[in-house]
Amino acid sequence: MFSTVVTTAATRRFAAASASPVTRATASLSSFPSRFFSTETDMKKGVGDSSESTSNQSQRIKYFKVYRWDPEQENQKPYLSTYPVDLNDCGPMVLDALLKIKNEQDPSLTFRRSCREGICGSCAMNIQGSNTLACLAYIDDDTKTATKIYPLPHMYVLKDLVPDMGNFYEQYRSIEPWLQTDANTPRAEPGKDGNTKLEGEFLQSKQDRAKLDGMYECILCACCSTSCPSYWWNADKYLGPAVLMQAYRWIEDSRDGQTKKRLDELDDAFKLYRCHTIMNCTKVCPKHLNPGKAIAQIKKRMASI
Repeated sequence: MFSTVVTTAATRRFAAASASPVTRATASLSSFPSRFFSTETDMKKGVGDSSESTSNQSQRIKYFKVYRWDPEQENQKPYLSTYPVDLNDCGPMVLDALLKIKNEQDPSLTFRRSCREGICGSCAMNIQGSNTLACLAYIDDDTKTATKIYPLPHMYVLKDLVPDMGNFYEQYRSIEPWLQTDANTPRAEPGKDGNTKLEGEFLQSKQDRAKLDGMYECILCACCSTSCPSYWWNADKYLGPAVLMQAYRWIEDSRDGQTKKRLDELDDAFKLYRCHTIMNCTKVCPKHLNPGKAIAQIKKRMASI
């Protein structure tokens, strides 16, 4: 009896091994439950067809009121234009709705956008009264309330949702946002001409590197600066939260040799000290950074000079 069982099992293994790949595949598939496979009838019916399921759903119309202004249209004041969007046929983000409006309803609608990942900062705008990135802002699915979209506040508007970032970038340039070295820079080595230059690597400890966390992630979207009342009032003199946080990022960098120079240039009644700790900047930052804390740290460093 025992030998018969062994012989039968061995025969089955030999038959399975000698079978063709197609035969083995068919045999293995037959062991799966039938619910994993679509029948021919299912295929004819189009089971899982998203277009059919979408068409069977009732439309969910959401209205978007978007700020419009075209400088080429003389004597035309800014106004809000209303656009209906079916949420069942739109992505979840406000930027998805804007792209859908531009592609399907109004190609003249103008706004900035690029990465769609919350990295470039291009699509910064004011949505429902708060500065944020359109690519990170979820659409409020309450169809009874319209979503209002404006450009970043208190900046000159070039067209529609496109603000003029020229002054903001000039302020950023003014802090010289790059590593600067001199003879007193730690680990600086003489260059080929005998002058001290950055030659090779400038090593940095993990502890010093960790000091830059919460600052280097800034994407310069200007959401924080344009939410600050002090920046609204003194945009020509006050550097604003974003630029000041970037300034502290270089002040705190152990590889930089111009800390005192950077602090001296910020020691101004308007450049730094117009911050009144309103903290709108921290509230609206789409990267969850804390510009207000960085500004406070600069003031502490000023006191230690």
